[in-house]
Amino acid sequence: MINDELEPMPEVRQLSARQRRVLGVLLEKAATTPEYYPLTLKALTAGCNQKNNRSPVVDYDEDQALETLDELRKLGLAAVVHTESGRTERYRHYFRKRYSFSQIQAAALTELLLRGRQSLGDLRTRISRFVTVDDLETLRQELSGLLSGGYLQASGPLERRGVEVDHTFYLPAEQQKLSWSSSAEPADSSDSPRAASVSPSPAAVDTSRLNDEIAQLQQQQAELRAELASLRETVGTLADRIDRLCRDLGV
Repeated sequence: MINDELEPMPEVRQLSARQRRVLGVLLEKAATTPEYYPLTLKALTAGCNQKNNRSPVVDYDEDQALETLDELRKLGLAAVVHTESGRTERYRHYFRKRYSFSQIQAAALTELLLRGRQSLGDLRTRISRFVTVDDLETLRQELSGLLSGGYLQASGPLERRGVEVDHTFYLPAEQQKLSWSSSAEPADSSDSPRAASVSPSPAAVDTSRLNDEIAQLQQQQAELRAELASLRETVGTLADRIDRLCRDLGV
């Protein structure tokens, strides 16, 4: 899945925790706040240290973020962008140029890089701020490509209910391999004889409706958090501009 538009480089399959966070933030902000992308070092550091949509929560300083950016640049996964004024360097990712992932696949990996393992339902809800995923079957199809390419790991078959997925960019020492389990409940199928012959009980119907409402609330919460993160970054960018203006005016 490597894209050959850039100079050929060794395929990157492992990243440190800090590299994953910095790359994930670059991917996230490029998709959710393109008007502020590429990112300044200050905005990138703030994005790494966000308390929402992050697991674990970290506290990097700008020197650590800059050091990690240099590492990603050597791997061909990030680049520095010089502004017209030449006064502020900004940074962008080359993830989509290095790998030929679809939009949904890239969004899924971005969310996994930022939060780690999660269920398919949670993943679909969270990547809705990046891209529209019509249904879980569409997500399964996209994830199947990542799974076969070795970029994704799962706790069981993607068709089974309750299965969890995660990226595979961990270092070996982190020992973050998901154990494949066959105990997950199979996904429902309306074509199966059992499904055709058994009518759902009122309790099952109520539970299904409740689960749908919970999923909608979770999606709304994710969207609100994304808006809040965007507002925080906007405030940070405006503060940078005010600081520069004050310096120019000698205030």
